[in-house]
Amino acid sequence: MTPKFLIRLGVVAILAYLIFGYICLPMRIVGISMEPTYHDGGVNFCWTPTYWFSKPKRGDVVMVRFAGNKVMFLKRVVAFEDETVEFKDGKLIVNGKEQDEPYVRFECEWNLPARKVEKGNVYVIGDKRDMHIDNHQFGQAPLKRVVGTPLW
Repeated sequence: MTPKFLIRLGVVAILAYLIFGYICLPMRIVGISMEPTYHDGGVNFCWTPTYWFSKPKRGDVVMVRFAGNKVMFLKRVVAFEDETVEFKDGKLIVNGKEQDEPYVRFECEWNLPARKVEKGNVYVIGDKRDMHIDNHQFGQAPLKRVVGTPLW
């Protein structure tokens, strides 16, 4: 092996580590909470530069760091700090107004009393809401834990 080859190999290894370790994180989707938008067992990449200079918008699908660097949830942003969120007979209500959610394709019967989103947080939830409310992971997430968005 020539020194040029070893240098190229080293540069490629470092670039791959930086890109796939910090910028474009590979992810495997485990669970059905985002169906029909994303399916259990799917593979995607989390694009972290999306929120380097901006904050998530309502309706964005985001990766939220749950614990450590490995466990993340794929959820949709539905409300921001100082807004109130509630569910009435399966309808999402933000600040007293029913939200149009074309991405939710399953009937939902959730009821959840109004709660205010705390400062520095967003309210996130999955798209598949036909399961019982107790079986779904959702709620407030600190903005600093929002990692990025899926590439597709």
